[in-house]
Amino acid sequence: MTTTERTRTYWLEHAWLGTHVEPGVAVDVGADGRIAAVRTDVPAPPPGAEILRGLTLPGLANAHSHAFHRALRGTVQVGSGTFWTWREVMYSVADRLTPETYLDLARAVYAEMALAGITTVGEFHYVHHAPGGTAYADPNAMGEALIQAAADAGVRITLLDTCYLSSGFGQPPDTHQLRFSDGTADAWAQRCSVLEERDHARIGAAVHSVRAVPADQLATVARWAEERRAPLHVHLSEQTAENDACHAAHGCTPTRLLADHGVLGPRTTGVHNTHLTDEDIALLGGSRTGTCMCPTTERDLADGIGPAAALQQAGSPLSLGSDSHAVVDLLEEARAMELNERLRTRTRGHWTAAALLRAASADGHAALGWDDAGTIEPGARADLATVALDSVRTAGPLPRLGAETAVFAATAADVRHTVVGGRHVVRDGAHTLVPDVPRALARAVAALRA
Repeated sequence: MTTTERTRTYWLEHAWLGTHVEPGVAVDVGADGRIAAVRTDVPAPPPGAEILRGLTLPGLANAHSHAFHRALRGTVQVGSGTFWTWREVMYSVADRLTPETYLDLARAVYAEMALAGITTVGEFHYVHHAPGGTAYADPNAMGEALIQAAADAGVRITLLDTCYLSSGFGQPPDTHQLRFSDGTADAWAQRCSVLEERDHARIGAAVHSVRAVPADQLATVARWAEERRAPLHVHLSEQTAENDACHAAHGCTPTRLLADHGVLGPRTTGVHNTHLTDEDIALLGGSRTGTCMCPTTERDLADGIGPAAALQQAGSPLSLGSDSHAVVDLLEEARAMELNERLRTRTRGHWTAAALLRAASADGHAALGWDDAGTIEPGARADLATVALDSVRTAGPLPRLGAETAVFAATAADVRHTVVGGRHVVRDGAHTLVPDVPRALARAVAALRA
Protein backbone atom coordinates (compact mmCIF):
# COMPACT_ATOMS: atom_id res chain seq x y z
CA MET A 1 0.00 0.00 0.00
CA THR A 2 1.30 3.47 -0.85
CA THR A 3 0.16 6.75 0.59
CA THR A 4 -2.82 8.19 -1.31
CA GLU A 5 -5.60 10.63 -0.56
CA ARG A 6 -7.52 7.79 1.09
CA THR A 7 -4.70 5.87 2.74
CA ARG A 8 -1.41 6.73 4.37
CA THR A 9 1.65 4.95 5.67
CA TYR A 10 3.57 5.68 8.85
CA TRP A 11 7.12 4.41 9.15
CA LEU A 12 8.05 3.73 12.76
CA GLU A 13 11.75 3.79 13.53
CA HIS A 14 11.03 1.49 16.48
CA ALA A 15 7.63 0.10 17.50
CA TRP A 16 6.42 -1.65 20.62
CA LEU A 17 4.25 -4.49 19.30
CA GLY A 18 2.86 -5.71 22.59
CA THR A 19 5.63 -8.09 23.58
CA HIS A 20 8.81 -6.58 22.13
CA VAL A 21 10.33 -3.63 20.33
CA GLU A 22 10.64 -4.07 16.57
CA PRO A 23 12.86 -1.81 14.43
CA GLY A 24 11.68 -0.57 11.05
CA VAL A 25 7.89 -1.03 11.03
CA ALA A 26 5.51 0.33 8.37
CA VAL A 27 1.90 0.87 9.46
CA ASP A 28 -0.63 1.29 6.68
CA VAL A 29 -3.76 3.21 7.68
CA GLY A 30 -7.01 3.00 5.76
CA ALA A 31 -9.48 5.77 5.04
CA ASP A 32 -11.50 4.60 8.06
CA GLY A 33 -8.67 5.54 10.42
CA ARG A 34 -7.87 1.91 11.23
CA ILE A 35 -4.65 0.00 10.74
CA ALA A 36 -4.84 -1.95 7.49
CA ALA A 37 -1.45 -3.66 7.75
CA VAL A 38 1.64 -3.81 9.95
CA ARG A 39 4.82 -4.61 8.04
CA THR A 40 8.04 -5.47 9.84
CA ASP A 41 11.61 -5.60 8.46
CA VAL A 42 11.20 -2.29 6.66
CA PRO A 43 14.64 -0.74 7.23
CA ALA A 44 13.94 2.55 5.43
CA PRO A 45 10.83 4.71 5.07
CA PRO A 46 8.72 3.79 2.02
CA PRO A 47 8.15 6.60 -0.49
CA GLY A 48 5.60 9.07 0.81
CA ALA A 49 5.49 7.61 4.31
CA GLU A 50 5.27 9.85 7.36
CA ILE A 51 8.30 9.20 9.56
CA LEU A 52 7.99 8.70 13.33
CA ARG A 53 11.48 8.64 14.82
CA GLY A 54 11.83 7.22 18.33
CA LEU A 55 9.78 4.48 19.97
CA THR A 56 6.15 4.36 18.88
CA LEU A 57 3.62 2.95 21.32
CA PRO A 58 -0.11 2.44 20.87
CA GLY A 59 -2.01 5.54 21.90
CA LEU A 60 -2.35 5.77 25.69
CA ALA A 61 -5.66 5.69 27.57
CA ASN A 62 -6.26 7.94 30.56
CA ALA A 63 -8.96 5.88 32.25
CA HIS A 64 -9.81 8.38 35.00
CA SER A 65 -10.00 12.14 34.63
CA HIS A 66 -11.71 15.04 36.36
CA ALA A 67 -10.87 17.78 33.87
CA PHE A 68 -11.71 20.69 36.16
CA HIS A 69 -9.26 19.47 38.82
CA ARG A 70 -6.49 20.75 36.50
CA ALA A 71 -7.31 24.23 37.84
CA LEU A 72 -6.15 23.07 41.29
CA ARG A 73 -2.56 22.38 40.25
CA GLY A 74 -0.20 24.26 42.53
CA THR A 75 -2.90 25.90 44.64
CA VAL A 76 -3.51 22.81 46.77
CA GLN A 77 0.19 22.34 47.54
CA VAL A 78 0.22 25.24 49.99
CA GLY A 79 0.13 24.13 53.62
CA SER A 80 -0.88 20.78 55.05
CA GLY A 81 -4.14 18.86 55.28
CA THR A 82 -5.95 15.70 54.19
CA PHE A 83 -8.12 14.50 51.33
CA TRP A 84 -11.09 16.13 53.06
CA THR A 85 -9.50 19.60 53.28
CA TRP A 86 -8.37 19.26 49.65
CA ARG A 87 -11.99 18.46 48.73
CA GLU A 88 -13.18 21.83 50.01
CA VAL A 89 -10.78 23.63 47.67
CA MET A 90 -11.94 21.41 44.83
CA TYR A 91 -15.58 22.32 45.53
CA SER A 92 -14.73 26.03 45.32
CA VAL A 93 -13.48 25.49 41.75
CA ALA A 94 -16.51 23.39 40.81
CA ASP A 95 -18.77 26.19 42.05
CA ARG A 96 -17.38 28.56 39.40
CA LEU A 97 -17.68 26.33 36.34
CA THR A 98 -20.06 27.20 33.51
CA PRO A 99 -20.53 25.31 30.24
CA GLU A 100 -18.45 27.97 28.50
CA THR A 101 -15.56 28.03 30.97
CA TYR A 102 -15.62 24.25 31.22
CA LEU A 103 -15.32 23.93 27.44
CA ASP A 104 -12.29 26.21 27.42
CA LEU A 105 -10.61 24.47 30.34
CA ALA A 106 -11.33 20.91 29.19
CA ARG A 107 -10.17 21.67 25.64
CA ALA A 108 -6.82 22.81 27.02
CA VAL A 109 -6.59 19.87 29.44
CA TYR A 110 -7.33 17.33 26.73
CA ALA A 111 -4.77 19.04 24.49
CA GLU A 112 -2.25 18.65 27.33
CA MET A 113 -3.15 14.96 27.38
CA ALA A 114 -2.59 14.65 23.62
CA LEU A 115 0.84 16.20 24.09
CA ALA A 116 1.49 13.40 26.60
CA GLY A 117 0.57 10.67 24.09
CA ILE A 118 -2.97 10.14 25.43
CA THR A 119 -5.45 9.38 22.66
CA THR A 120 -8.51 8.47 24.78
CA VAL A 121 -9.76 9.91 28.05
CA GLY A 122 -12.33 8.57 30.49
CA GLU A 123 -14.01 11.65 31.97
CA PHE A 124 -15.66 10.90 35.33
CA HIS A 125 -18.22 13.69 35.01
CA TYR A 126 -20.46 14.84 37.85
CA VAL A 127 -20.79 18.64 37.58
CA HIS A 128 -24.14 18.45 35.80
CA HIS A 129 -26.21 21.50 36.75
CA ALA A 130 -25.91 25.18 37.60
CA PRO A 131 -24.95 26.19 41.15
CA GLY A 132 -27.85 25.44 43.47
CA GLY A 133 -28.89 22.47 41.34
CA THR A 134 -30.94 24.31 38.70
CA ALA A 135 -30.85 22.47 35.38
CA TYR A 136 -29.47 24.25 32.34
CA ALA A 137 -31.77 24.74 29.33
CA ASP A 138 -29.90 21.76 27.93
CA PRO A 139 -29.72 19.46 30.97
CA ASN A 140 -26.52 17.96 29.53
CA ALA A 141 -24.81 21.26 28.72
CA MET A 142 -21.80 20.44 30.89
CA GLY A 143 -21.37 16.94 29.46
CA GLU A 144 -21.75 18.29 25.93
CA ALA A 145 -19.01 20.81 26.67
CA LEU A 146 -16.67 17.95 27.58
CA ILE A 147 -17.55 15.99 24.45
CA GLN A 148 -16.91 19.09 22.31
CA ALA A 149 -13.65 19.77 24.14
CA ALA A 150 -12.37 16.31 23.26
CA ALA A 151 -13.28 16.82 19.62
CA ASP A 152 -11.52 20.19 19.57
CA ALA A 153 -8.40 18.62 21.11
CA GLY A 154 -8.45 15.68 18.69
CA VAL A 155 -8.84 12.88 21.25
CA ARG A 156 -11.47 10.25 21.96
CA ILE A 157 -13.59 10.43 25.09
CA THR A 158 -15.75 8.11 27.15
CA LEU A 159 -18.05 10.39 29.11
CA LEU A 160 -18.68 8.51 32.34
CA ASP A 161 -21.82 10.35 33.37
CA THR A 162 -21.84 10.10 37.14
CA CYS A 163 -24.70 9.54 39.54
CA TYR A 164 -24.15 11.65 42.69
CA LEU A 165 -27.11 12.01 45.07
CA SER A 166 -25.92 12.23 48.67
CA SER A 167 -23.28 13.92 50.82
CA GLY A 168 -22.93 10.73 52.84
CA PHE A 169 -24.87 7.68 53.85
CA GLY A 170 -28.47 8.88 54.12
CA GLN A 171 -27.55 12.57 54.05
CA PRO A 172 -28.82 15.07 51.45
CA PRO A 173 -26.27 16.80 49.20
CA ASP A 174 -24.65 19.87 50.73
CA THR A 175 -24.62 23.29 49.08
CA HIS A 176 -21.65 22.50 46.84
CA GLN A 177 -23.04 19.13 45.80
CA LEU A 178 -26.47 20.36 44.70
CA ARG A 179 -25.19 20.92 41.17
CA PHE A 180 -23.96 17.32 41.07
CA SER A 181 -27.32 15.76 41.95
CA ASP A 182 -30.30 14.75 39.81
CA GLY A 183 -32.31 13.93 42.94
CA THR A 184 -32.79 10.25 42.21
CA ALA A 185 -31.05 7.58 40.18
CA ASP A 186 -34.12 7.36 37.93
CA ALA A 187 -33.83 11.08 37.16
CA TRP A 188 -30.10 10.63 36.53
CA ALA A 189 -30.86 7.81 34.09
CA GLN A 190 -33.48 9.87 32.29
CA ARG A 191 -31.09 12.80 31.83
CA CYS A 192 -28.04 10.88 30.65
CA SER A 193 -30.12 8.68 28.33
CA VAL A 194 -30.44 11.75 26.09
CA LEU A 195 -26.67 11.89 25.52
CA GLU A 196 -25.68 10.58 22.09
CA GLU A 197 -22.51 8.78 21.11
CA ARG A 198 -20.37 10.16 18.31
CA ASP A 199 -17.43 8.89 16.29
CA HIS A 200 -15.03 10.20 18.93
CA ALA A 201 -17.31 9.86 21.97
CA ARG A 202 -18.90 7.02 23.90
CA ILE A 203 -21.27 7.32 26.85
CA GLY A 204 -20.68 5.31 30.00
CA ALA A 205 -21.93 5.53 33.57
CA ALA A 206 -20.43 5.98 37.00
CA VAL A 207 -21.45 5.59 40.61
CA HIS A 208 -19.55 8.38 42.30
CA SER A 209 -19.08 6.27 45.45
CA VAL A 210 -21.13 4.31 47.96
CA ARG A 211 -21.20 7.55 49.97
CA ALA A 212 -22.87 9.47 47.18
CA VAL A 213 -25.39 6.92 45.85
CA PRO A 214 -27.81 5.32 48.35
CA ALA A 215 -27.68 1.54 48.39
CA ASP A 216 -31.27 1.16 47.17
CA GLN A 217 -30.42 3.17 44.04
CA LEU A 218 -27.19 1.44 43.03
CA ALA A 219 -29.03 -1.17 40.98
CA THR A 220 -30.64 1.53 38.83
CA VAL A 221 -27.24 2.77 37.68
CA ALA A 222 -25.94 -0.76 37.16
CA ARG A 223 -29.04 -1.68 35.13
CA TRP A 224 -28.68 1.41 32.92
CA ALA A 225 -25.11 0.42 32.06
CA GLU A 226 -26.00 -3.24 31.58
CA GLU A 227 -28.82 -2.46 29.14
CA ARG A 228 -26.44 -0.39 27.02
CA ARG A 229 -23.42 -2.67 27.42
CA ALA A 230 -21.65 0.48 28.60
CA PRO A 231 -18.65 0.83 30.91
CA LEU A 232 -19.49 1.52 34.56
CA HIS A 233 -16.93 3.10 36.91
CA VAL A 234 -16.98 3.80 40.65
CA HIS A 235 -14.68 5.42 43.19
CA LEU A 236 -14.04 2.59 45.64
CA SER A 237 -12.44 2.59 49.10
CA GLU A 238 -10.29 5.62 48.40
CA GLN A 239 -10.41 6.62 52.07
CA THR A 240 -10.62 4.59 55.29
CA ALA A 241 -13.30 7.04 56.48
CA GLU A 242 -15.52 5.82 53.61
CA ASN A 243 -15.04 2.22 54.72
CA ASP A 244 -15.83 3.06 58.34
CA ALA A 245 -18.99 4.95 57.40
CA CYS A 246 -20.13 2.11 55.15
CA HIS A 247 -19.65 -0.40 57.98
CA ALA A 248 -21.65 1.85 60.31
CA ALA A 249 -24.50 2.24 57.80
CA HIS A 250 -24.62 -1.23 56.23
CA GLY A 251 -22.41 -3.56 58.27
CA CYS A 252 -20.14 -4.37 55.34
CA THR A 253 -17.37 -2.99 53.16
CA PRO A 254 -18.11 -0.79 50.13
CA THR A 255 -16.98 -3.63 47.85
CA ARG A 256 -19.44 -6.06 49.41
CA LEU A 257 -22.21 -3.45 49.15
CA LEU A 258 -21.52 -2.98 45.45
CA ALA A 259 -21.43 -6.75 44.91
CA ASP A 260 -24.74 -7.23 46.70
CA HIS A 261 -26.42 -4.64 44.47
CA GLY A 262 -25.13 -5.95 41.14
CA VAL A 263 -22.55 -3.25 40.42
CA LEU A 264 -19.46 -5.46 40.02
CA GLY A 265 -18.65 -7.25 36.77
CA PRO A 266 -16.34 -7.30 33.74
CA ARG A 267 -17.57 -3.94 32.37
CA THR A 268 -17.13 -2.27 35.78
CA THR A 269 -13.96 -0.55 36.93
CA GLY A 270 -13.23 0.39 40.52
CA VAL A 271 -11.12 3.54 40.73
CA HIS A 272 -8.39 3.57 43.41
CA ASN A 273 -9.42 0.36 45.23
CA THR A 274 -7.01 1.41 47.95
CA HIS A 275 -8.19 0.16 51.33
CA LEU A 276 -9.45 -3.36 50.66
CA THR A 277 -9.84 -6.54 52.68
CA ASP A 278 -8.83 -9.94 51.35
CA GLU A 279 -12.51 -10.67 50.74
CA ASP A 280 -12.83 -7.41 48.77
CA ILE A 281 -9.92 -8.41 46.55
CA ALA A 282 -11.48 -11.81 45.93
CA LEU A 283 -14.84 -10.22 45.07
CA LEU A 284 -13.27 -7.81 42.60
CA GLY A 285 -11.00 -10.37 40.98
CA GLY A 286 -13.62 -13.12 40.88
CA SER A 287 -16.11 -10.84 39.13
CA ARG A 288 -13.44 -9.57 36.70
CA THR A 289 -14.11 -6.03 37.88
CA GLY A 290 -11.27 -3.80 36.71
CA THR A 291 -9.02 -1.59 38.80
CA CYS A 292 -7.92 1.88 37.73
CA MET A 293 -4.92 3.02 39.71
CA CYS A 294 -4.09 6.75 39.81
CA PRO A 295 -0.74 6.75 41.63
CA THR A 296 0.20 10.42 41.19
CA THR A 297 -3.12 11.55 42.67
CA GLU A 298 -3.17 8.86 45.35
CA ARG A 299 0.21 10.00 46.62
CA ASP A 300 -0.61 13.72 46.15
CA LEU A 301 -3.72 13.34 48.33
CA ALA A 302 -1.97 11.02 50.81
CA ASP A 303 -4.57 8.35 50.11
CA GLY A 304 -2.30 5.33 50.43
CA ILE A 305 -0.96 2.56 48.19
CA GLY A 306 -3.56 0.16 46.85
CA PRO A 307 -2.97 -3.61 46.44
CA ALA A 308 -2.64 -3.47 42.65
CA ALA A 309 -0.51 -6.61 42.35
CA ALA A 310 -2.87 -8.68 44.50
CA LEU A 311 -5.87 -7.39 42.57
CA GLN A 312 -4.35 -8.33 39.22
CA GLN A 313 -3.37 -11.77 40.53
CA ALA A 314 -6.97 -12.26 41.68
CA GLY A 315 -8.26 -11.48 38.17
CA SER A 316 -8.84 -7.71 38.14
CA PRO A 317 -7.48 -6.06 34.95
CA LEU A 318 -5.44 -2.92 35.62
CA SER A 319 -5.71 0.48 33.97
CA LEU A 320 -4.26 3.88 34.80
CA GLY A 321 -5.56 7.42 35.21
CA SER A 322 -4.28 10.90 36.03
CA ASP A 323 -7.42 11.72 38.10
CA SER A 324 -6.79 15.17 39.63
CA HIS A 325 -4.02 15.99 37.12
CA ALA A 326 -1.35 16.76 39.68
CA VAL A 327 0.61 15.82 36.58
CA VAL A 328 -0.62 14.54 33.21
CA ASP A 329 1.80 11.75 32.41
CA LEU A 330 0.69 8.15 31.86
CA LEU A 331 4.30 6.99 31.73
CA GLU A 332 4.74 8.34 35.25
CA GLU A 333 1.52 6.63 36.36
CA ALA A 334 2.82 3.31 35.00
CA ARG A 335 6.21 3.78 36.62
CA ALA A 336 4.67 4.86 39.93
CA MET A 337 2.49 1.76 40.17
CA GLU A 338 5.58 -0.46 40.07
CA LEU A 339 7.66 1.80 42.30
CA ASN A 340 4.86 2.09 44.88
CA GLU A 341 4.71 -1.68 45.09
CA ARG A 342 8.48 -1.82 45.53
CA LEU A 343 8.25 0.61 48.43
CA ARG A 344 5.40 -1.34 50.00
CA THR A 345 7.00 -4.78 49.67
CA ARG A 346 10.72 -3.90 49.52
CA THR A 347 11.09 -6.19 46.48
CA ARG A 348 11.48 -5.33 42.78
CA GLY A 349 9.94 -6.42 39.52
CA HIS A 350 6.21 -6.81 40.12
CA TRP A 351 5.34 -5.90 36.52
CA THR A 352 7.38 -5.96 33.34
CA ALA A 353 7.55 -2.81 31.26
CA ALA A 354 5.32 -4.58 28.74
CA ALA A 355 2.66 -5.26 31.38
CA LEU A 356 2.72 -1.64 32.52
CA LEU A 357 2.39 -0.41 28.94
CA ARG A 358 -0.60 -2.72 28.42
CA ALA A 359 -2.27 -1.15 31.46
CA ALA A 360 -1.62 2.28 29.96
CA SER A 361 -2.87 1.32 26.49
CA ALA A 362 -4.95 -1.75 25.58
CA ASP A 363 -6.37 -2.47 29.03
CA GLY A 364 -7.11 1.20 29.64
CA HIS A 365 -9.00 1.42 26.37
CA ALA A 366 -10.95 -1.74 27.21
CA ALA A 367 -11.97 -0.22 30.55
CA LEU A 368 -13.43 2.72 28.61
CA GLY A 369 -15.32 0.62 26.07
CA TRP A 370 -12.83 1.02 23.20
CA ASP A 371 -11.83 -2.63 22.76
CA ASP A 372 -10.60 -1.89 19.24
CA ALA A 373 -7.91 0.57 20.35
CA GLY A 374 -4.61 0.41 22.22
CA THR A 375 -2.65 -2.02 20.04
CA ILE A 376 -0.59 -1.75 16.87
CA GLU A 377 -2.18 -4.49 14.79
CA PRO A 378 -4.44 -4.78 11.76
CA GLY A 379 -8.03 -3.75 12.47
CA ALA A 380 -7.16 -1.58 15.46
CA ARG A 381 -7.71 2.15 15.47
CA ALA A 382 -4.62 3.91 14.19
CA ASP A 383 -3.73 5.63 17.47
CA LEU A 384 0.00 6.07 18.05
CA ALA A 385 2.28 7.84 20.53
CA THR A 386 5.98 8.27 19.74
CA VAL A 387 8.51 8.71 22.55
CA ALA A 388 11.87 10.28 21.75
CA LEU A 389 14.88 8.04 22.38
CA ASP A 390 17.40 10.86 22.17
CA SER A 391 16.39 13.19 25.01
CA VAL A 392 18.49 13.69 28.13
CA ARG A 393 16.21 11.16 29.87
CA THR A 394 16.11 8.49 27.19
CA ALA A 395 19.48 8.65 25.43
CA GLY A 396 21.88 5.78 26.08
CA PRO A 397 19.94 2.52 26.43
CA LEU A 398 19.78 0.16 23.46
CA PRO A 399 16.68 0.70 21.29
CA ARG A 400 15.54 -2.87 21.99
CA LEU A 401 15.13 -1.75 25.62
CA GLY A 402 12.83 1.04 24.52
CA ALA A 403 9.85 -0.24 26.52
CA GLU A 404 11.90 -0.22 29.70
CA THR A 405 13.28 3.21 28.83
CA ALA A 406 9.81 4.61 28.15
CA VAL A 407 8.33 3.30 31.40
CA PHE A 408 11.22 3.84 33.78
CA ALA A 409 12.92 6.97 32.41
CA ALA A 410 10.77 8.89 29.91
CA THR A 411 8.17 11.50 30.79
CA ALA A 412 5.32 13.15 28.94
CA ALA A 413 7.84 15.77 27.80
CA ASP A 414 9.49 13.09 25.66
CA VAL A 415 6.38 12.44 23.56
CA ARG A 416 7.21 13.66 20.07
CA HIS A 417 4.14 12.64 18.04
CA THR A 418 0.54 11.65 18.75
CA VAL A 419 -1.66 10.18 16.02
CA VAL A 420 -5.40 9.60 16.52
CA GLY A 421 -7.34 7.66 13.91
CA GLY A 422 -4.48 8.07 11.47
CA ARG A 423 -4.40 11.85 11.90
CA HIS A 424 -1.45 13.72 13.37
CA VAL A 425 -2.74 15.57 16.45
CA VAL A 426 0.74 16.26 17.88
CA ARG A 427 3.62 16.69 15.46
CA ASP A 428 7.18 17.27 16.69
CA GLY A 429 5.89 18.14 20.14
CA ALA A 430 3.38 20.76 18.98
CA HIS A 431 -0.40 20.37 19.03
CA THR A 432 -1.84 20.74 15.53
CA LEU A 433 -5.35 21.79 16.62
CA VAL A 434 -4.90 23.85 19.79
CA PRO A 435 -2.28 26.57 19.33
CA ASP A 436 -0.13 27.39 22.36
CA VAL A 437 -1.52 24.88 24.85
CA PRO A 438 0.27 26.42 27.86
CA ARG A 439 -1.36 29.78 27.13
CA ALA A 440 -4.75 28.10 26.66
CA LEU A 441 -4.37 26.42 30.04
CA ALA A 442 -3.31 29.63 31.74
CA ARG A 443 -6.21 31.60 30.31
CA ALA A 444 -8.78 28.93 31.19
CA VAL A 445 -7.56 28.64 34.78
CA ALA A 446 -7.38 32.42 35.17
CA ALA A 447 -10.98 32.72 34.02
CA LEU A 448 -12.08 30.40 36.85
CA ARG A 449 -10.07 32.34 39.42
CA ALA A 450 -11.38 35.74 38.29
